[in-house]
Amino acid sequence: MKRRRTALLSLTALLATALTALPSAPAGAEEVEQVRNGTFDTSTDPWWTTSNVTAGLSDGRLCADVPGGTTNRWDAAVGQNDITLVKGQSYRFSFSATGTPAGHVVRAIVGLSVSPYDTYHEVTPQLSVSGDSYSYTFTSPVDTTQAQVGFQLGGSADAWRFCLDDVSLLGGVAPEPYEPDTGPRVRVNQVAYLPAGPKNATLVTDATAKLPWELRNSGGTVVARGTTVPRGVDGSSGQNVHSIDFGAHRTKGTGFTLVADGETSRPFDIDASVYERLRLDSAKYYYTQRSGIAIREDLRPGYGRKAGHVGVAPNQGDTAVPCQPGVCGYTLDVSGGWYDAGDHGKYVVNGGISVWEVLSTHERALHARTGDAGKLGDGSLAIPESGNKVPDILDEARWELEFLLKMQVPDGKPLAGMAHHKMHDEQWTGLPLMPHDDPQKRELHPPSTAATLNLAATAAQAARLYRPYDKAFADKALAAARKAWSAALAHPDRYASENDGIGGGAYPDRDVTDDFYWAAAELYLSTGEKRFEEYVLKSPVHTADIFSPVGFDWARTGAAGRLDLATVPNKLPGRDKVRQSVVKGADRYLATLKAHPYGMPYAPDGNVYDWGSSHQVLNNAVVLATAYDLTGAAKYRDGALESMDYILGRNALNISYVTGYGEVSAQNQHSRWYARQLDPNLPNPPKGTLAGGPNSSIQDPYAQSKLQGCVGQFCYIDDIQSWSTNEHTINWNAALTRMASFVADQG
Repeated sequence: MKRRRTALLSLTALLATALTALPSAPAGAEEVEQVRNGTFDTSTDPWWTTSNVTAGLSDGRLCADVPGGTTNRWDAAVGQNDITLVKGQSYRFSFSATGTPAGHVVRAIVGLSVSPYDTYHEVTPQLSVSGDSYSYTFTSPVDTTQAQVGFQLGGSADAWRFCLDDVSLLGGVAPEPYEPDTGPRVRVNQVAYLPAGPKNATLVTDATAKLPWELRNSGGTVVARGTTVPRGVDGSSGQNVHSIDFGAHRTKGTGFTLVADGETSRPFDIDASVYERLRLDSAKYYYTQRSGIAIREDLRPGYGRKAGHVGVAPNQGDTAVPCQPGVCGYTLDVSGGWYDAGDHGKYVVNGGISVWEVLSTHERALHARTGDAGKLGDGSLAIPESGNKVPDILDEARWELEFLLKMQVPDGKPLAGMAHHKMHDEQWTGLPLMPHDDPQKRELHPPSTAATLNLAATAAQAARLYRPYDKAFADKALAAARKAWSAALAHPDRYASENDGIGGGAYPDRDVTDDFYWAAAELYLSTGEKRFEEYVLKSPVHTADIFSPVGFDWARTGAAGRLDLATVPNKLPGRDKVRQSVVKGADRYLATLKAHPYGMPYAPDGNVYDWGSSHQVLNNAVVLATAYDLTGAAKYRDGALESMDYILGRNALNISYVTGYGEVSAQNQHSRWYARQLDPNLPNPPKGTLAGGPNSSIQDPYAQSKLQGCVGQFCYIDDIQSWSTNEHTINWNAALTRMASFVADQG
């Protein structure tokens, strides 16, 4: 199911700004050249500029004086419309450009000049630093006669001069196939293996017979030897592979490498301590996702920023947000919460599963034999609330919980007690765009049954976890959960529209039996009341096989209820069967892992990887980890540990999907403020940020231009333009937080 649809660049601002036609003159065009008059020999026709840009001919170039003080890249621009593109045809986009003074970054795009303003190709050279001549090849994903070549020049505090020449969009050129640099053919967990845990690697090779391997320490000394196990062709990558098991080596150390078939792996440690850092970094991610509060530079060096969406111009703010036209007649203060992903939207259904998994990281630490609640306790995460005698993980989750509570329809209003599905901008914004610079109108979207049950479930969970620290908040949360439960029972079929994807993701879900089950389970665990017990026992989800190959997620929440019923102390009749069902699900994931040459508990039908596949691997590993907590059987612990290897580098692309972990890691996740790839003044995502990972559907134009025909694990590209394979989200990082904490506990 599509999680969201995210526009990469907003040209709305361009069209809303009066365009100034440049002086006209005859223009010629070559047969396969799509740009008219790209050499500016005698004229600038038919190029346009935004009204704040003055441009003209200068020594056979188009030179434009760009004003200072603009906020967004598209606030000042030069471009040409009515460009024809043919789907599947390759184009060479080239131009010469200079900036005075040097060092300005220009965004050069080929995209749609009308709504929804999709971008098909984008580059952001730093002028006079990366050279004066630029050339790129891409494949058009569409047929259109309404494309645009544009050069976006805004966002500078100071005025500057931009000069352009030799602009070309040449069709029919030979495509340049995208070949990812996958590094050495020995694929390992680039971060660390536990000394007393499994240690496996994958060798990509044409060889069909077993091969020798060596484990070498940082000094190059061979400390272990063995032979590979041929596994044949792996369907998820199309590669012929062998497996390597070096688990017998249990000595701690740093800088190990694995050598086989003439290849030396990337370095890795055998040490548990790095997972203590990952536990913290993956949870620290949430602070810089906060809305409605300034992010303190002293707490997150390099990530400090102004408060977003608090009504300071040009922001319209979230303190009095109206509904979409015709939806309601009131406004709500829905400030605070976490930004959902790389955009500025806030969504109850995704916020719900995210809060549950973050809270469950804490709740597991309270009950599991290897848990230690102090590891994410007060002072651990360096957040403004540190030092208040409340575990930091609870303080961080509360920032989102308070937002979820604000999304409840007030008493006396139609559908009182239900929760609005989401709130976000009226139209898609472009990127980069800092939260406090977002000028768009914010809107509440209609209440939905799914959102209401997400609120009921997480507020009920919160009621039991916050009671030792803040009884008043626990009581407030439980009252909201009860009210939401009653409202959902009264309105069991109010579904979010699949077509409500302008300005934010739609998050449609027309099967809420799992959400009812989850909410009833959390209410039962927090109250012990008979009515919730009876609902749980009668729900078809209670005995259904819910541990599917693709795992649980915002649209598949039955596992959240099942896992908590199995692990949180309670007196549910037949609870042993609940626990047995979790172990049975874990057995299936363990079998998948053992059969997979890359050692992961994820094998979707036909190797069609889903949106956010990296967190689905992790959530399946959560089931394995839970089975270990329930049984103490080492096989489940080992399976959960080995699942992390894929995330941290033991995969077909030889990349760690966690920023800052491993020699080569994802750095350019789709984001409006972690956007260093587009603006060198902005940061990459913080350490501990999980990338979505391979997605066979490659919905975004950039991925489509590079990855057509990709197989499973190869359907990923670390580029900020690829929102379908490389976004970050609060629910994906929740899975990483949960598993990083589990692995650290095993050290």
